[in-house]
Amino acid sequence: MSHHELDVIGVGNAIVDVLAKAEDAFLDTHDIPKGGMILIDEDRASAIYGAMAAGVEISGGSAANSIACLASLGGKAGFVGKVANDALGEIFRHDLKAMGVEFETGALQEGPATGRCLINVTPDAQRSMTTYLGAAGLVSPDDIDPEQITRAAITFFEGYLFEQPVAREAFIKACAAADAAGRRTALTLSDAGCVERQFDALNDFISQHVDILLANEQEAQALFQTQDLSAIAEKARKMAPLTAVTRSEKGSILIPREGDAIEVSAVPPERLEDTTGAGDAYAAGLLFGLARDYDLARAGAIGSLAASEVISHFGARPAESLKDLAHGRGLL
Repeated sequence: MSHHELDVIGVGNAIVDVLAKAEDAFLDTHDIPKGGMILIDEDRASAIYGAMAAGVEISGGSAANSIACLASLGGKAGFVGKVANDALGEIFRHDLKAMGVEFETGALQEGPATGRCLINVTPDAQRSMTTYLGAAGLVSPDDIDPEQITRAAITFFEGYLFEQPVAREAFIKACAAADAAGRRTALTLSDAGCVERQFDALNDFISQHVDILLANEQEAQALFQTQDLSAIAEKARKMAPLTAVTRSEKGSILIPREGDAIEVSAVPPERLEDTTGAGDAYAAGLLFGLARDYDLARAGAIGSLAASEVISHFGARPAESLKDLAHGRGLL
């Protein structure tokens, strides 16, 4: 195993998730696209929050969820993200640090409040997200510590945050530090809508800076402009050294630049409760395995197991020790 102090450092939105159950009619009433994510302003966030059913508030954000899962696997992780100097910001910071995650990004002293994501989960377990970014979108190059980046085997970027111009500059600074130290970078595409809005910029960024690309099937189709898996694989090989495409209950496909694609089976959950965070958990397992120099099939299997645990209950972070689960299956 190559020497590194941290397995993965994530750079993403620091968001507090508010999860509640809802019917499809609620989504229609509030013009919330089912199964997707849209950005909203503070006023609309207040209106939707006020109408939601009773729920739970937990620290979230896509990359932060991945980092939490990676810590649950026994990995060493760090996180870069922006919160405000407020109560939700303190909750977010406490939750990550309690898991042993390095989180030293300074809080925003003036300006928007800590971001929050309102997640309405329908009976079919689909999550529909409306996000007020607040402070989260203000990650800047000043928040990137090159020394911290060089201590991590993999620096992992969240596609949602790519949409913020100042955060994109932070990504590029982190990539330069990783490249100079011979470390790898990874990007999750996060949302097909994000891919469509940032199509040209994402293509350039991935081709120039990304070693490991993660996407679900819809995101991959949006990026590669085809629904044919063989064509996706062919295009993926030209874009990044490794691409992982998740396909829900069909498992995932790992596409290295050289060699055959590897199909990884899904792990059926004991009960499908809430798909929030499935991709985040998969990313954690895969990146944990790659940081530890596991072969692709084993790393992907850990990803599938982590995703299965997360979708078996309400919320995007593990309720059980992923390390214990992986040990039980002979993966660690």
